[in-house]
Amino acid sequence: MNILVTGGAGYIGSVTVDTLINQGHNVAVIDNLDRGHKKAVHPKAVFYEDNIASSKSVENIIRKHNIEYILHFAADSQVGESMVNPVKYFRNNNCAGLELASTAAKCGIKKFIFSSTAATYGEPETIPITESHPNKPTNTYGESKLVFEKYLKWIYTAHGMEFVSLRYFNACGASESYGEDHTPETHIIPIVLEAASGERDYVDIFGDDYPTFDGTCIRDYVHVCDLASAHILALKTQGCAIYNLGIGRGFSVKEVIQAAITVTGKKIEAKVSARREGDPAMLVASSDKIRNELGWKPRFESLESMIETAWRWKQIYPHGYGD
Repeated sequence: MNILVTGGAGYIGSVTVDTLINQGHNVAVIDNLDRGHKKAVHPKAVFYEDNIASSKSVENIIRKHNIEYILHFAADSQVGESMVNPVKYFRNNNCAGLELASTAAKCGIKKFIFSSTAATYGEPETIPITESHPNKPTNTYGESKLVFEKYLKWIYTAHGMEFVSLRYFNACGASESYGEDHTPETHIIPIVLEAASGERDYVDIFGDDYPTFDGTCIRDYVHVCDLASAHILALKTQGCAIYNLGIGRGFSVKEVIQAAITVTGKKIEAKVSARREGDPAMLVASSDKIRNELGWKPRFESLESMIETAWRWKQIYPHGYGD
């Protein structure tokens, strides 16, 4: 298949590009390198440093490479930032995304796979969360993703471009060659591993008064390689669909820290800070739909195994991609 990956220099995008190329597909990557890393792009992918809002550039790339499918990862994704700078999130995730989707439909793209989020659901009414759960985002990031899903629905209605939206929970872990390197880092597992390696003095726990068993937020974690496999399975679907991606079990912030201590053998200090605005207390997925319909089965289902891959990658690449 001839596939365009937006955000292919980012964390999940880079692992997915690597998987696609290893399976023999032809891949072009668009990334503006605002948050991505050029070294994270597989050397066999054709790389374009560009913006997805540049309709003419995107159209030229699609036609030059006979692109049939698009995997769309490019987005701003920090919950805290989205609450203090909502305009940035609607501009980048929605306005730029709409230009991309419009160009894709114009060029006759067969399938558009969207990297969405469980943040569309907001504070859950039932656990585990199924795809039929009401969407009531509690942060701008989740709202921007939900809005884009609605764009795709109406573009399909008007132009017939099929889409699959993958609402995943907390991505984590690393492949052998590609891992997590954000500036600033906001994800809990790499932050905990920075504390384990002595790069930071302690880990902030944002609130310990949530209505959970230990007072800290609970999240469903899913390994980045399992996310990549789900995106590739989605390419083979017929029609449009929305799927959750998670392992169906949640872990608290304190449990993540303890698991990292177990994996690394290092002492990790933690301090309680104020809650972050927009953080739901608990997000745990039901991924029964994608398991039953597409046969998706995550290879990594224990928190320790996920953290171990991230720790291994960090030891090989202690300074990330170094750019």
